[in-house]
Amino acid sequence: MDILKEIADKTEKGKQLEVPAAVQKALANGIPPYKVLTNGLQKGLETVGDRFKRNQAYIPEVLLAARAMQAGINILQPLLVESGEKPIATVVLGTVKDDLHDIGKNMVGMMLEGSGFQVVDLGVNVPAEKFIAAIQDKDTSILAMSALLSTTAPYLKTVIEALKQKGLRENVKVLVGGAPVTEQYAIEIGADGFAPDSARAADKAKELLNLKY
Repeated sequence: MDILKEIADKTEKGKQLEVPAAVQKALANGIPPYKVLTNGLQKGLETVGDRFKRNQAYIPEVLLAARAMQAGINILQPLLVESGEKPIATVVLGTVKDDLHDIGKNMVGMMLEGSGFQVVDLGVNVPAEKFIAAIQDKDTSILAMSALLSTTAPYLKTVIEALKQKGLRENVKVLVGGAPVTEQYAIEIGADGFAPDSARAADKAKELLNLKY
């Protein structure tokens, strides 16, 4: 089996303990780090992500695949930095104030990283000021926010309004999601995009930046 196909297969199946050795083997065979990432690790995560969209895979499988991919990225990261490879864009990510749910957010972060984005994860219970500070500190292209409760969903609009007040709204695309959030609600609060699940969040992020996926 081709080593990149092997890496993709092991990533898809969530073989976290086996992926690092396969990545090292690919590097030893002279395959560039970026190719190992895009044609190996990312392909595996994309495959399980596509299955998830079709209800052929479930959250635990996606999490296992994401962790397997991260095990490989840990090896590649310093090599990618040395080679000058840059992420396609930076995403600031977080669950809004008074909301402590993080599983969905964490999955979105993993899928974004697997698609080549740099993710600045602010965690949960994030107030508007913290989102704004992160955007100002980083060269941010997308602000991705989640709200998992009907009581916290209105805070998505609070953050968007705060961005407007700070003159930052035109600087970033706003992507929202979470159980009570719908595409219509996203439009009503002035967001740029909505993702119903983690697998489609990465696709939507690329779409917002006019990137192919």
